[in-house]
Amino acid sequence: MSIERVQHLAEALPYIQKYQGKVFVIKYGGSALTNQQVSESTIKDLVLLNSVGIKTILVHGGGPEINELLAKLGKEIKFENGLRSTDTETMEVVEMVLHGKVQRRLVTMINRTGTKAIGLSGRDGRIMIAQRHANAKDGNMVGEVKSSNLDLIHEVLELGMIPVISSIAPDEEGNAYNINADTMCAELAVGMKAHKMMLMTDTPGILKDKDDANSLITELNLKQAQALITEGTVAGGMIPKTECCIKAIEAGVDEAIILNGLNEHSLLLEVFTDIGSGTRICK
Repeated sequence: MSIERVQHLAEALPYIQKYQGKVFVIKYGGSALTNQQVSESTIKDLVLLNSVGIKTILVHGGGPEINELLAKLGKEIKFENGLRSTDTETMEVVEMVLHGKVQRRLVTMINRTGTKAIGLSGRDGRIMIAQRHANAKDGNMVGEVKSSNLDLIHEVLELGMIPVISSIAPDEEGNAYNINADTMCAELAVGMKAHKMMLMTDTPGILKDKDDANSLITELNLKQAQALITEGTVAGGMIPKTECCIKAIEAGVDEAIILNGLNEHSLLLEVFTDIGSGTRICK
């Protein structure tokens, strides 16, 4: 068993050398985030990437936990045009959960390993400036990124720390907006000239047949990915994720991967093996 472990470590060496100094932006959220055992495993994998010289940025959502608190408060959970209906009161809950609860937990988990993490949102250093989403009605605090200034992220990475970023950003007047975490991840990946953008979700990746987990498509180019959306193979919640990947690649990111965050060590399988994990979209 010990020999096998050493062999696996030796096989990882070319990948460690290849990716050392590269930027990886990883989105983590949904049901994958609420599974404590898998979360602890994922955080350890994240720390390992950082420890071998990969500049790692973690972007997180927290939809299930937002819904849980809204239900406790008796707030109706509504969506309009696929966007969460977010009035001022709901936005306070979103910010409380994402920045005050989920992010604190992730930062604490990373710090426990001996690696330093710092929690940020678009508010900090005006990393991101938001505007109301084009498809959102007046009063709906769902936003999209208007501009970014990522100097603070560069400084945090140079200190060897892991920035943990919640998907909240202010507008020019300081009003908070809820940004889709996949979108925030893509914006950061493009702005940081990332080598890899990884969206950790609760599905294996893009499937030929949505009801067959064994029909995973492991690699796509941009034309193929767009065709799967057009023909309807990619549908529902996978459409915005795939579109985020396409936009990131078109804007200069080398690889975008959709992988299953419910599987332990899916990050390490993606980064340090030829087999990979999930669906890789590249130029």
